[in-house]
Amino acid sequence: MEKIASLADFSYPTNVPVFLCIGNFDGVHRGHRALFELAKKTARTQNGIWGALTFSPHPEVFFRGNAAARSIYSQATKLALFEEIGLDFAVVQAFSTEFAKIPAEDFLTTLKKSVPSLTGIFVGENFRFGAGRKGDVALLRERAQSLDVEINALEPVLFRSERISSTRIRKELEFGEIDSANSMLGKPYFAAGTIVSGRQLGRTIGFPTLNLAWNPELRPRFGVYAVCVKCGNRSFPGVANYGVRPTVERGGVPEPLLETFLLNIPEGTEIPTYGDWVFVEWRKFLREERRFDSLDALREQLAEDRRQAEAFSGNI
Repeated sequence: MEKIASLADFSYPTNVPVFLCIGNFDGVHRGHRALFELAKKTARTQNGIWGALTFSPHPEVFFRGNAAARSIYSQATKLALFEEIGLDFAVVQAFSTEFAKIPAEDFLTTLKKSVPSLTGIFVGENFRFGAGRKGDVALLRERAQSLDVEINALEPVLFRSERISSTRIRKELEFGEIDSANSMLGKPYFAAGTIVSGRQLGRTIGFPTLNLAWNPELRPRFGVYAVCVKCGNRSFPGVANYGVRPTVERGGVPEPLLETFLLNIPEGTEIPTYGDWVFVEWRKFLREERRFDSLDALREQLAEDRRQAEAFSGNI
């Protein structure tokens, strides 16, 4: 996948039809994936290329600052998911004052100037664009008639009879409803990062953990989860705690920690270690994080967490 810094840098040959998905695509959920699949099929039937136009910062951040909703995934993670899906290219357009002022009536003309062979646009049916968000799909179709661009507006993808959206997924993650979040995402929610050294307190109570350098913008609910740890082509079931460790860190920690204990590792198995890049897929919420009166009480609860995670690991 080619990563393109802006529309101004788009430089594919003008004889190659371009099919463009437009949106913020936070979470790259099932609704986004349905849009991508339609664009891909259309591009392949017309010997064209397909990709996404997304924005940095998120327009909501541009307009609302710290009051904006937190992103499910970082920009880098979103681009990695684009690449995994198989996009030919991704344009990350700076959402600036200048870009925000483009009149809705001129939006498609502006795109066409940067992408002369633009042949198809793919958006959700509630897509809004242009200064003051005055543009909608009806205006897009009206302007497209004279520019020889086909507009495809996809109906919502539903989950439990309601539209899948990044907003719904954020709420589910914040409440620890990981099953629902994963169903809407279309793949397990995950944390990705490098294993770092910790205080090794887990070893003293029989639960050595892998500590992940991970500080997401949107923080899921603090608690204990059944997880799957992936490192290269290796996968390990595990149980993870995400939070501030109130039992052993009475003074608090500056940032939440993600600590994972691997389950039932056969002797001689090479497991991830310091410096390794891993993915921790969150599969099931087991309980909320809480403070225990003693390390013995904590150890007893961790043993129960382990039993629950082991019982669930057959589903991983």
